Amino acid sequence: MCAVILRPKGVPLPHLAQTDTLTDVRKVLIVEDDMSLAIALREGFVTEGYDVSSAADGVRALERARQVQPDLMILDVMLPKISGLDVCRMLRSEGCDVPIIMLTARGLEIDKVLGLKLGADDYVTKPFSLLELLARAESVMRRRSPRFEAAPPKQSAFMFGPIKVDLARHEVKRNGMAIKMTSREFMLLRYFIENRGRVVTRDELLNDVWGYQALPFTRTVDTHVAKLRKKIEDDPHDPRYLITVHRLGYKFTA
Repeated sequence: MCAVILRPKGVPLPHLAQTDTLTDVRKVLIVEDDMSLAIALREGFVTEGYDVSSAADGVRALERARQVQPDLMILDVMLPKISGLDVCRMLRSEGCDVPIIMLTARGLEIDKVLGLKLGADDYVTKPFSLLELLARAESVMRRRSPRFEAAPPKQSAFMFGPIKVDLARHEVKRNGMAIKMTSREFMLLRYFIENRGRVVTRDELLNDVWGYQALPFTRTVDTHVAKLRKKIEDDPHDPRYLITVHRLGYKFTA
């Protein structure tokens, strides 16, 4: 059963209090096997300034949790391979104290009690409001770590050449003139900025920007990169900032 995200179509999410900067970005791992819900959650958390990773089954969830070491985990109960409850139990047995919010389509009290006893910090029953989940995430992180105490909003900007990227306002300008970008293009640009100086593979981009896993093709990445180059490069055919690394992926060099 897919959760219903209670937000009118076309209406943007109001921003919650921001606590992150480029050097202190909140990392969230979303573990959800429903692709449409996973994408909706990803976009909501990205809008609030989170660095989002994802997994679609329990085995991958454990791998990503160990690799990424997230500041927050959104964990569905009903997962392929290993259940969310078992993932929670295994992480806690390893000494992992990441805050965990469980998602479930089942509203049984015993499920919630079991999840909390296994170490979950909060429980949300589907369908739910995305705004409520984001607020719960902020609350859980403030309780568990003082570095996520609410702070005055900061304007996070990044400049390269004639381009200025305002990460807080989701605006991109060239020589002071606004550049129109789709939400996906902005998410892609932000990801490159946050990972500047290192090679980013197509698989990473599919997983961390699109939320897809193990797709047999990556043409969608190349298409979006080509569109992004047209908007930020002086010569898209001879890029200066967004470089192709043969057989590996891309590198943002600004």
